[in-house]
Amino acid sequence: MIMKKIAALVAFAALSLSAFAQESKPSIAVHGFIRNFYAFDTRKMIGLTEDFFTYVPYDVNNVVDPSTGAVVTDVNAYPNTRFAALTSRLWVEVKGYEVEGWNVGARIEGDFYNGLGNDKVTGTASFRLRQAFVTMAKSGLSLKAGQSWHPMAADMPDVFSLNTGAPFGPFSRTPLVQADYKLFDGVSITGAALWQMQYCSNGPEGKSASYIKYGNTPEIYIGANYKANGLTLRAGVNMLSIKPVLSDAQGFRTDRITTFIPFLYAQYAKDLFSVKFKTVFAEAGDHVNLNGGYGVSKIGGDGNREYTPTRNSSSWLSLCYGKKVQGILFAGYAKNFGTREALAVDTEGKPVGYWFSGNSFDNMNQMFRVTPSVIYNLGKLAFGLEYECTSVQYGDKAQGINPLNGLYEKGLHWVTNHRVQGLVKFTF
Repeated sequence: MIMKKIAALVAFAALSLSAFAQESKPSIAVHGFIRNFYAFDTRKMIGLTEDFFTYVPYDVNNVVDPSTGAVVTDVNAYPNTRFAALTSRLWVEVKGYEVEGWNVGARIEGDFYNGLGNDKVTGTASFRLRQAFVTMAKSGLSLKAGQSWHPMAADMPDVFSLNTGAPFGPFSRTPLVQADYKLFDGVSITGAALWQMQYCSNGPEGKSASYIKYGNTPEIYIGANYKANGLTLRAGVNMLSIKPVLSDAQGFRTDRITTFIPFLYAQYAKDLFSVKFKTVFAEAGDHVNLNGGYGVSKIGGDGNREYTPTRNSSSWLSLCYGKKVQGILFAGYAKNFGTREALAVDTEGKPVGYWFSGNSFDNMNQMFRVTPSVIYNLGKLAFGLEYECTSVQYGDKAQGINPLNGLYEKGLHWVTNHRVQGLVKFTF
């Protein structure tokens, strides 16, 4: 009798332990695509990934004949062509794993971008990490940890160009810890702490993650979301606080610059039609691929520096219609409003420190882009044709910067690049 009771107790304990640790087996799937781009530009562009990820056209650079003093040509107005499959991609996705009520997933993703810059057209690209994150969801709470899209960059226009509308909207994949909480049907809030890796702030040492590292403060994002009846709305604000200089002759520095980026995103989709819109007003913003930066505004007697950020308004709109044959129209506009405060200058009237995003030039005043596209979908095979017109208004560098607002306001002129791009893509 006693043995039967012991056996029953052991069986009950085993069942209880099994129920407590109950978990399901996840499904693991491998996906990817092979993507070929073919592009022609009418002038030289600032770009990445062998110039497939384009930002802005280079300013006019006239060569002078030393013997006559006459202008020969604008060397940046030379047409150029390229095609490659280096943006082909692979990813592994884990779904359906449940443990103690938590729905757990994961994704790791890479492509062959790394190793080729804008003018490096020889050799081959190496495989690099794009995303790698784990997700957990339970009772209206969703968590994400790893490297993934910045919350302000996750919603993108429908263009098939590799730049996905940059620099008219934030573009960044970054290490983060993110939480989303559902308040009620259709409404949720998002909070995230982010770090810098590939997409970094500019500064005295160039583009570097050291500024946030020694600032010891993660980038913070807080936002609200609404989604119902085909309408999606997001609004949020992003805060970044960095230390441009770690130490100098006076010792370790305590000065830093703190900037904010509010943004708004709206999308409406019904049947075969969708419209998307995003706008940001950025202080600095170079770490998320916007046009901007910051400079020194004051230097104290103890060498302590104060900084002032640039202010930039960037917006885009995209329209898409169709399924098998899709017609897409993208339009973007960005305006540089200059620095919030006057820049500190040296004895020659030049800024003592002014750092602008590496994807643009500090004499950029405003710019726009118009991109009509058509995509033909044949099952998992897609063919695309796209025209992209990017035009930038530059100030004359030779006539100097206005230190009161950080703008080149003299000799304003427009520079335009025309791109024709083709796409062949197979998704599996």
